[in-house]
Amino acid sequence: MRNLLFFICMFPLAFFNAQPPAGEAKAGDTYGATVSNRQLDRALSASQLVQELVQHRGPIVTGVRGKVTSVCPNKGCWIKLDSGDNTEIFVKMKDYGFFVPTALEGKEIVMTGSAEAKTISVEEQRHYAEDAKKSPQEIAAITQPRREVRFIAEGIRVVD
Repeated sequence: MRNLLFFICMFPLAFFNAQPPAGEAKAGDTYGATVSNRQLDRALSASQLVQELVQHRGPIVTGVRGKVTSVCPNKGCWIKLDSGDNTEIFVKMKDYGFFVPTALEGKEIVMTGSAEAKTISVEEQRHYAEDAKKSPQEIAAITQPRREVRFIAEGIRVVD
């Protein structure tokens, strides 16, 4: 009887654990906190964010507009934005409070939250490379820490 109860409780987790949310990520869809029209209008471009971080030492709270270049295929728990100058912006969701569908890749978004430039360890880079289903050779090739822009998103709105 105890085994049956365990099976009944754990069976749904096998299907729902580590899955990105379903959805087409259409214009107007919001994930996490609401992104207002005012925040849409005031959002920095991804390249402007990079320039702002060059001038500021600590984190900055802002809205950012950019194109999603990749999404975590496991859960939709992180995304990457193109800044237009070979600087990638790595985005995690605040407190893992929400996830995004993989259909978000290639879409233009506006997000609100905080950003800062950080040095990323080899270990952490390899972890995210595994999430992105990179080959063992690509993962092994990661041997140096690197600087990147990190953004903690409170809300994301699809604009295109």
